[in-house]
Amino acid sequence: MGKTKIESILAILLVPFMMLFAGMGTTASADDNSLQKIKEAGVLTVATSPDYPPFEFRATINGKSEDVGMDIEVAKQIAKDLGVKLKIMNMDFGSTLVAVQTGKVDMAITGVNPTDERRQSVDFSDIYYNGGQSFLIQKKDLKKYKSAKALHGAKIGTQTGSLQQTLSKKYFSDSTLSSMEKTPNLVFSLKSGKLDAVGVETPVAATYVENNKDLAMINAGYTLDKNETGAAVAFAKGSDSLAAAVNKSIAKIQKQHLTDDYLKTAAKYMKGNTKDTSMMHYWKYFYNGFLNTTLIAVVAVVFGILLGILLVLMKLSAWKLLSWPATAYIEIVRGTPMMVQVLLVYFGLGAIVNLPALLAGIIAVALNSAAYVAEIIRGGINSLDKGQKEAAQSIGLNKVDTMRFVVLPQAFKNIWPSLGNEFISVVKESSIVSIIGVSDLIYQLNVVRADTYRAVAPIVVVMVIYFLMTFTLTRLLNHFERKMNHD
Repeated sequence: MGKTKIESILAILLVPFMMLFAGMGTTASADDNSLQKIKEAGVLTVATSPDYPPFEFRATINGKSEDVGMDIEVAKQIAKDLGVKLKIMNMDFGSTLVAVQTGKVDMAITGVNPTDERRQSVDFSDIYYNGGQSFLIQKKDLKKYKSAKALHGAKIGTQTGSLQQTLSKKYFSDSTLSSMEKTPNLVFSLKSGKLDAVGVETPVAATYVENNKDLAMINAGYTLDKNETGAAVAFAKGSDSLAAAVNKSIAKIQKQHLTDDYLKTAAKYMKGNTKDTSMMHYWKYFYNGFLNTTLIAVVAVVFGILLGILLVLMKLSAWKLLSWPATAYIEIVRGTPMMVQVLLVYFGLGAIVNLPALLAGIIAVALNSAAYVAEIIRGGINSLDKGQKEAAQSIGLNKVDTMRFVVLPQAFKNIWPSLGNEFISVVKESSIVSIIGVSDLIYQLNVVRADTYRAVAPIVVVMVIYFLMTFTLTRLLNHFERKMNHD
C-alpha cells in the first residue's frame, strides 16, 4: 500500500536535518545489532496507520479502543517470536517510513508495498501477504462495468502517491484520473457519484463490499510482480539481523496460512464496528480527542505567550546580537507551514531527544504561536503614546521597570482581543498534529470514519465540538475584556 505523497515530502525535508544532527551518512540507520537492541530493551516498537481495514484499524474491545487488523496480528506474531513486548505507535501513513528512518520506531507494518523507490530509503522483509488489485464500483453499475476494461474513459480515483495511482496512470491513461489522501474519502466520492471506480487492494475492496450493500468489486486485471505489490515490513537501512529474524516469522506465518486466520479475526472486529455506527457509540473517541486538543491549545498558548514576550523584548533591543536572531526566528516561523514545523520537531528534534508525539506536538504549536504572539505584543507596545515612557522615566523608573510596570500592562490590555483570536486560531490549527499520530479531534475523526464507513456524521460531530470550544472561549475572553475595560 502506498497512501500519500507526504512520505516523499518528509524525506526531502527531514533527511538533511537528520544527517546534520546525527552526524551520519544515512538517517539514523540501524547497525548490525538492531535485533540485539530490541531484545535488550524487551520492546518491539512498530509504526502503523489504523485507518486501512482490514490491514489495520481500531475497534472497541471491553470498553477500550485497541488497534486490530491483519498487520497488527503479524506484529504480535513477530514480537512473540522475538520474545519481547509489542508497542504500537499510530501515525499518518506518510510518517511511518520516516519514523523508521529516524529511529523513532523499529519497524513499520502498515500494508506498505516494497517499491524500488522506497527501497532506496528503507529495507524490507519478505512479502507476508499479497491480495491483488481490484476496483470498487457501485453495485448498480455492475452491468456497465463487467470488467476493468470497461473502465477506460471512466472517472477513476486512487490514493495520492499510491501504487494504485501509478497503475491507473499506466493502464488507464485515457480515463479521468483523480486522487485523494484517504481511502474513505474516495469511497464516499464513489457512493456520491463523483467517481465511477476506486482502485484499491483486493482485501480492502472486499472489506468495503461486505460492509456496504451499495458497492461491488471487479478484478483490476493487472499483470504485476508480486515482490513489488505485496505487503512487507519496513526497517531502517542496515537492519540485517532484525530483517532475518522477521523473515523467519513471516515464513512461519505463510507456512501455517495464518494470514487467513488474521483476516477472519479482522472481519469479526469490523462487524462489531458496523453493528452500531451511531456517533454515541464512539463518544470516547471524540472525548479523548477533545481532551488532547484542549491540552495542546492551552499549554501551547501559555508557553507561546511567555516565549513571545521574550522574542519581542529581544527584537526591540538595541543589541543586534539579540534583535537579529529574534527577527530571523519570527520571519522563518511565520514564513513556513505549521505542518513542516510539526514534522521537523517530531522527527528532527527527536533525533536528539526521543519526544513522545503529544509533547512534540505541543512544542511545535507553542513555537509557532510564539512568533505570532511576539508580533501582536510588538504592535501593542508601538501603539502606546511615547508620553507613557517619558512619564515613567520622569518619576525615576529605569527601562526594565518601565517595560514591566507601565508598557506591558497597557499593551496587553490593548492587544487582548488579538491574543484571544490567536488562542482560538491555535485551537483550530493544532489539528495538524494528527499527522504524527497525536490523538486529537481530527485524528479521532479519521479513525471513526474508517471504522464506521460513515462520511458526514463524524465530521458534523467534530465540527460541533470545535464550535462549542471556540464559542465558549470567545465568551470567556469577552468577559475578561469587559472586566479590563471597566477597571
